[in-house]
Amino acid sequence: MAQSEPNDEQDLAKKIEETRQRFKNELLQESTEKYDQRDVERLLNDDALVEGYLQWRQQVVDDALKMIDDSLQWRKEFGVNDLSESTIPRWMFETGAVFLHGYDKEGNKLFWFKVKLHIKDAKTALDKKKYVAFWLERYAKKEPGMPLTVVFDMAESGISNIDMDFVKYVVNCFKVYYPKFLSKMVIVDMPWIMNAAWKIVKSWLGPEAISKLKFASKAEVLNYIDPEYLPPHMGGTDPFKYSYPPLPDDDFQTPIYDNGPSITEDETESKEAEQESKDTLESSFSSDVVPKSKKVRKPLTTFKGPLMDVSPAEELSFGSGETERKCLIVLTNVTKNVVAFKVRTTAPEKYRVKPSSSSCEPGASVDIVVSLHGGFQASPQDRFLVMAAEMDGAGSQELAQFWKEVPKNKIMEHRCVTMKSLPPNSFVSIIISLTG
Repeated sequence: MAQSEPNDEQDLAKKIEETRQRFKNELLQESTEKYDQRDVERLLNDDALVEGYLQWRQQVVDDALKMIDDSLQWRKEFGVNDLSESTIPRWMFETGAVFLHGYDKEGNKLFWFKVKLHIKDAKTALDKKKYVAFWLERYAKKEPGMPLTVVFDMAESGISNIDMDFVKYVVNCFKVYYPKFLSKMVIVDMPWIMNAAWKIVKSWLGPEAISKLKFASKAEVLNYIDPEYLPPHMGGTDPFKYSYPPLPDDDFQTPIYDNGPSITEDETESKEAEQESKDTLESSFSSDVVPKSKKVRKPLTTFKGPLMDVSPAEELSFGSGETERKCLIVLTNVTKNVVAFKVRTTAPEKYRVKPSSSSCEPGASVDIVVSLHGGFQASPQDRFLVMAAEMDGAGSQELAQFWKEVPKNKIMEHRCVTMKSLPPNSFVSIIISLTG
């Protein structure tokens, strides 16, 4: 008999603790070699991870434990924690059969499967499965807690492209290995001859995910994805063409600055390094960066970060009225070194960011104004990325070179998600999460 859903945070905390205790007593006791120790440590310390398993299994601890056991064994078998571009055959990246690109109408990242490019082959089956795991793990680390929308593009595909074992594996990735990760699974333009095969797939999903399966024609897919993120053969306007290298999942670009879009990112960083440091010092004379300005929403909360305190801690609010189209982010350097920072966005034509790239002295603060440009409105597809790294004594005039050379593991990243603009005198939110 299914257990009732917890009514409050206290009940949920008890469920999480019960799940952990039973995991240690019933599963870890069997063998210390059964799981990757890194996954065990995460399960024992990350409440959100355990909560995800519980919610995906309707708060039934027995079912959640089975899911945890299956998931952690799979992660060790596939070496998920150690998957990288160098461990996946290059030709898989070059085919473009699987990749991340664009967003659906709810702001969920799109995970594309070009079915016509998939050919069933037992010799490459394991590598293909690891390739899917690589993308899922990469996204999970970049966007923790953010779901994906899977799109099976069935255009020009046929029976020879259907690999039921591979499809079942993809389903299990979301059903078992990555709880709460699936927003929806959209099957686009499916040939009638494949109806029987996809009825089987539907049975694999189970009751908790069956409502997430959507069969759509070219016209119906517009209910889920706007034309700007659909390819022309689906009636969209997205000019994106897959190529490798590099990996096509990083949509962040340098935003528009006060004098218009930059020609190159290097030019942006080198020129703004000089100009924007001056702007920060002169902020009391600039209507764009004065916190007291009625046109800039002041942050009310603060996140205590390892390199910088960030205000607001979670939400940057926009409205659609003329006096609500600017938001303020305040960065405070909490280290003993100069910290460089830069802001990138997936919608550079819509936003002006000032300063978008500069540095901050130890103990000092920098006001960053994010402004909606022209007649644009914020939308769920827009993303922001705030990057910060200690400079260890390097001067601001060396910013462009610094960002080329700084190791990735030394960069702190804040990823931001926007919601649609609301009517005047109301606001929308940019949810800021910390990774790195």
